[in-house]
Amino acid sequence: MKPQRVTLILPAMSLLLCSNSYAQHVFSDLNGPYLGQEPPGLTPKVFAPGLVSTPDWGDAVHFAPDKEVLYVFRWRMNNGQRETASVTFNRVAGGWQQVINTQTGRAPYYAPDGQRVFYGKQYKTRTPDGWSEMKKLGPAFDDIPMMGLKMSLKGTIVFDEFTRDGKGVLRYSKWENGEWQKPKALSKAINTGKWNAHPFIAPDESYVMWDGHREAGFGSADLYISFRQPDGSWGAAINLGERVNTAAEEGGPQVTPDGKYLFFNRMVKADGKQGKAQSDLFWVDANIIETLRPTQ
Repeated sequence: MKPQRVTLILPAMSLLLCSNSYAQHVFSDLNGPYLGQEPPGLTPKVFAPGLVSTPDWGDAVHFAPDKEVLYVFRWRMNNGQRETASVTFNRVAGGWQQVINTQTGRAPYYAPDGQRVFYGKQYKTRTPDGWSEMKKLGPAFDDIPMMGLKMSLKGTIVFDEFTRDGKGVLRYSKWENGEWQKPKALSKAINTGKWNAHPFIAPDESYVMWDGHREAGFGSADLYISFRQPDGSWGAAINLGERVNTAAEEGGPQVTPDGKYLFFNRMVKADGKQGKAQSDLFWVDANIIETLRPTQ
């Protein structure tokens, strides 16, 4: 997929500190986009080790559309209890400034055009004066146990419905007539296997990515992709292959706003440590997607 060119002005609210946040020092040695990290090639590598990817927490990220703000959501188990934390990195004149958030609700997710920002099943829309009041997706979504949501430039949202049997169903909804329509399940090409979760839809809707557990995988959850067919249907699920997937659990795929990099999580154990694996954040050149796209 070619990157979508979108002109954006980042909402001021994402750069301001509020009473529930406090700033630390500016990391002046982190220059350039993506926290000044050296870009990866076609072999995935850990993103910002020790700063974003830490040994004590599982980490998930989302970039604002102009890549000037990075939201990090963290989780871990402590004495059998789940703990969460969140951190924001703002790009400033002298580098990147870390902001610690004392409230640990869901991190915001910005639509690709920056005109909506989602907080789980709720969202705000951009207005001439800033942002609207919080809105709900609609009654059809109220009883759906949703984990994650992503949106295309065409107004389609995709999300995971986590069912009690643990299988998980990936659904979509289109924006029509001023509202999102009743959610529908994605095709059997996608909703197959033991379970599926964390879908990502390309801004131009040319593909959907997600993580799922299938018998033909590499051992646990793997990343899969389905490309849009000429007739509008979704093609067969394609495993992203051994450069991305391992015997460990991979999940949470998403492509950066400029279309250059694929980010995902992998459950790994810290070197020389015993106990349970922890989720680390990896990134890889998004051209790996093009190597999988079927020729028409």
